[in-house]
Amino acid sequence: MDPQTLPPQTRELYEKIKEQYSVGFESLKLGDDTHLHLLKVTDLEQLLAGKDPLKNPSEFPFWIRLWEAAIVLSRFMVSMKPAAGTTVLELGAGLGAPGLAAAAMGCVVTLTDYEEMILDFERVSATASGLSDVRFEMLDWLDPPEMEQYDVILGAEILFREEFFEPLQGILRRALKPDGVVYLAHDIKRKSMKPFLKAAEKEYRISATKRVLRSLDQDKEILLTRLTHR
Repeated sequence: MDPQTLPPQTRELYEKIKEQYSVGFESLKLGDDTHLHLLKVTDLEQLLAGKDPLKNPSEFPFWIRLWEAAIVLSRFMVSMKPAAGTTVLELGAGLGAPGLAAAAMGCVVTLTDYEEMILDFERVSATASGLSDVRFEMLDWLDPPEMEQYDVILGAEILFREEFFEPLQGILRRALKPDGVVYLAHDIKRKSMKPFLKAAEKEYRISATKRVLRSLDQDKEILLTRLTHR
């Protein structure tokens, strides 16, 4: 992806980001006709600022990486072929791949995260991927605003801190249509999945499938979970 081909307003935003971080585009192929170009930081140390994420995982900027779960969820959205105009909300979107994949399929998408800087990365990625029907909104799970309701809610690797389980369920109560569906994707080894789903089953019908993401280095098993209102 050549940044010089971006429209002037987006190129200005890209240059603003580039003044602060070393960045580059990562291409994600989701099908014969679907490609995303995701802007990401290429020097992690610029964000860590000397902090050791192994000592305090809560300080790791999870949004910076294109997680395998996000790739699986993105490919799932393409394979699902949702009806044009389906409203989609992505929570903790980070690089925004699943939501942008849904937008590429004709969905009306809102990407959310907790920092404006993250949304700026998403804005550049959306334009670089040729997508226009995407909104970008700040969302604090601990202090959510009034929210519209969506047909589909997406989340990839968002269940990593148990103190956010109840706030997340609060968001789902607000934002999911009565006949809507939630799709979550996480590394199958993530221990926090089980307690969250245990709590969620009081309100939702839950089904799950295992997906394997093949790679040259190591195959990764991803749990794709579907939640609907009881």
